[in-house]
Amino acid sequence: MKLIGVVDTTFSRIDMGAAAIDELKNCGTGFKVIRRTVPGMKDLPVAAKKLIEEDKCDIVIALGMPGCKPVDKTCAHEASTGLIQAQLLTNHHIIEVFVHEDEAPIGKELAQLMEKRSREHAINAYNMLFRPEVLVKNAGKGLRQGYEDVGSIKEK
Repeated sequence: MKLIGVVDTTFSRIDMGAAAIDELKNCGTGFKVIRRTVPGMKDLPVAAKKLIEEDKCDIVIALGMPGCKPVDKTCAHEASTGLIQAQLLTNHHIIEVFVHEDEAPIGKELAQLMEKRSREHAINAYNMLFRPEVLVKNAGKGLRQGYEDVGSIKEK
């Protein structure tokens, strides 16, 4: 049985972890989800690392929503750097799922973007564990999580 870790934050404006977990339920069987929630973005790296080292997760999905202020963008960069470092230290993938508050107008559009990106990256995590051939098949196709795909430049 594979273990998929999901870590999200209380800072997010929607429950991104619940969206990812709900989508994983549609993916298939053969795995269990372990969820953790932390206060903010910079708490994600250690939580993800602990899911891998202590809870023995095979992959982790780290979800967060940076605000739109310069300090929020700095925190997001630091969190991202920490997630990369945790991947290198554990030799496990941590799928970073960030939706910046200024990617869409606050309200329904932003909530939909956050939900869609969370769900699409949950499918990516599942595919990395159970169906890596799907990712190989989609290489170079200009796929975008949360937005419409842009397609390959060879197809244009």
